[in-house]
Amino acid sequence: MKNFIKLFILLVCTSTFAQENIGYQRPNRAIEEIALASPTPSVSINEKGDLMLIIERSAMPTIADLSQPELKLAGLRLNPANYGQSRSTYSIGLKFKKISDKSEVAIKGLPANLRATNISWSPNDSKIAFCNVLNNKIELWVIDVASATAKKATELAMNATLGSAFDWADNQTIIAKTVPMNQGKAPEKTLAPSGPTIQQNLGKQGGAPTFQDLLKNAYDESLFEYYCTSQLVKVSLNGKTQNLGTKGIFLSSEPSPDGKYILTGMIHKPFSYVVTANNFPRKVEIWDSNGQIVKSLVDLPLYDSYDWNQDAAKVGQRNHNWREDVPASVYWTEALDGGNPKTKVAFRDAVMSLDSPFTGEPKNIYKSVNRFAGFTWGNDKIAFARESWYATRRTITKIVNPTTWAEPVVLFDRSSEDRYNNPGSAETKKNQFGRNVLDIDADNNVFMTGMGASPEGDRPFLDILNLNTKETKRLWRSEAPYFESPIKVLDAKNQILLTNRQSQDEQPNYFIRDLKNSGKINQITNFPNPYPMLKGIQKQILKYKRNDGVELSATLYLPAGYKKEDGPLPTFMWAYPVEFKTKEAASQVSGSPYTFTRIGWGSAVYWVTQGYAILDNTAFPIVGEGDKEPNDTYIEQLVGSAKAAIDEGVKLGVVDAERVGVGGHSYGAFMTANLLTHSNLFKAGIARSGAYNRTLTPFGFQNEKRTYWQAPDIYNTMSPFMNADKMKTPLLLIHGEADNNTGTFPIQSERYYNALKGMGATTRFTLLPYESHGYAAKESILHMLWEMDNWLNTYVKNGKKKEAVNKP
Repeated sequence: MKNFIKLFILLVCTSTFAQENIGYQRPNRAIEEIALASPTPSVSINEKGDLMLIIERSAMPTIADLSQPELKLAGLRLNPANYGQSRSTYSIGLKFKKISDKSEVAIKGLPANLRATNISWSPNDSKIAFCNVLNNKIELWVIDVASATAKKATELAMNATLGSAFDWADNQTIIAKTVPMNQGKAPEKTLAPSGPTIQQNLGKQGGAPTFQDLLKNAYDESLFEYYCTSQLVKVSLNGKTQNLGTKGIFLSSEPSPDGKYILTGMIHKPFSYVVTANNFPRKVEIWDSNGQIVKSLVDLPLYDSYDWNQDAAKVGQRNHNWREDVPASVYWTEALDGGNPKTKVAFRDAVMSLDSPFTGEPKNIYKSVNRFAGFTWGNDKIAFARESWYATRRTITKIVNPTTWAEPVVLFDRSSEDRYNNPGSAETKKNQFGRNVLDIDADNNVFMTGMGASPEGDRPFLDILNLNTKETKRLWRSEAPYFESPIKVLDAKNQILLTNRQSQDEQPNYFIRDLKNSGKINQITNFPNPYPMLKGIQKQILKYKRNDGVELSATLYLPAGYKKEDGPLPTFMWAYPVEFKTKEAASQVSGSPYTFTRIGWGSAVYWVTQGYAILDNTAFPIVGEGDKEPNDTYIEQLVGSAKAAIDEGVKLGVVDAERVGVGGHSYGAFMTANLLTHSNLFKAGIARSGAYNRTLTPFGFQNEKRTYWQAPDIYNTMSPFMNADKMKTPLLLIHGEADNNTGTFPIQSERYYNALKGMGATTRFTLLPYESHGYAAKESILHMLWEMDNWLNTYVKNGKKKEAVNKP
């Protein structure tokens, strides 16, 4: 308590921190070339597997793009000029590639300055719809696949403020959310307020996460209502349009599989200033294809009192969806325990169903012992039902008969943390409605694909599983020196598989693999290597043990041409802690030594080009077995993991223990600040967009389910802010000025910097204008890299020898 009082006095008495207005900087050329490398195209495959849509992705936006007008309302970030979401990424090129002969087909008639989003195949893959984003509106376009020709579907402007602006109803019809005609001018803010903003709670208990971008006053409410209100319109590809029902704030508007109905979720008042739009009151209704209300299912109330517990659930109806395997049947979930995981009941959830024409009573089709986690529909005899319980990390998959709903049969019952024994996911196919359902053959076999985690790293696989016997046969598994992932079974009978293959030296590309012909492969794409400058860098997975016996791993990168005889290197460690309930699960290896090195904007691997050894994806498991919670010994486990990684690198002769830096983003930033506070293992640290005072997230954080008032010692011990007086290691803080992530308000870094400064620490704080939790603008990212490079060179590569400090 004395230290806290001393810290408070220092913060009050010291002046604001010195400012350094230097403008945007750029890192050295080697780092900048990597950062600005052109992104590799993505692809989308049709159901037949004979046609590939190649999608060219846009490069980084500029800071001028990011600084365009933006509204922050009810957890949304909107562009008021075009009724879309701000900060979107776009596709800037589209073309077809025939898989049979690898020929490419240009698509005629595309917009001149294409900025495509929400790219979606029609149910039978004969058309592709997408939104094209202009500065002042969002357009709906459709590509005819046979003629490879694109055209605008309507002159109506789309409203994409609440997610996707359209859904296919059938192969010739789209249900679109549009900007209402004669919308009028947006509400204007008056200079003088009409009164105070008041919130109250009349004895109801329940906290809420620290959401950002919330409504603040009546003016915000009017803006939210104005920009998020849309008119549903039936858009026929022959050019006709028809308004459907009344305009409203549509959180969802999903056509039924047969296209005859629309499941709508319409938000209405009262709005809230403490939760986001998806928790506002809303009416869930079924409309016919002309916009008439067929059935009102429920009017959900405002949900503004949260139970942070991951096994808690909302009271009443939740998660309304169409069955994918029948023409029109809606289902939803209802908690049988009042949503309270502490209530002891035989069944936690009931799944209710109502079939068209929706005049009967709902039927209870399924009860789950744990929380219901969803169906994967198949045919009239087989579907999968999933249940989970976070507290025990248990996940169960059952086979159900969706016609008789006879007693379910357990297919998998396992720990969600156990990656080694993960059976993978069942392959799906489009049914007669164009919906994805289980691909079940006449003998009740399904293909299973997964990452194939193993002690030697991830090895993706293709299995065939018989649902009658539950026996599995492995058909194929990725082999060294490649990392090859199954993408789609193109021919089940002949076992023809589309894969994505990569290696340390080969950029990911698509291949056809013939499993019945000795696994013969045929390369389909030839995307170039965006990082020729990284040729020759060395990569391997390290395995080692923590002092408590937990087995750990990390990916080690070494500079091109480096030999151990050259001596140990300055080292940069990058990590993100993860909670586990068992040491066995925490000890499992993740990643692969055979993946191509792809460097995102936030990667630590840039510095392998600067003479550093990089410890990336460094394992920091936080384990709480039995009744213990992982965070009960968070600091001890954190420091133990860091020391084990450094010791392993030293043993190999590649890590200089006197020159190690550490960094992380978000929860990794929180980790970094704690490592510097509670150990003397590092010369410097870099913490990006983190939270450092857990009393500002009092109803839980990350996977901590206890509140501050239930575990104050845990919150205070884990909060670097509360221990700022212990910091003796240089720390660079970077944060996006417009961070919208729950819990990581920019004030977290601002106040932590002030605390460190008040205590005399060596620290620097960079606030990036207009940036969110993940940084986007080219100028921001280059400047971030410049800051990090300077910090590492000053305090790690060329820093003074570490001094002993009084830390455990």
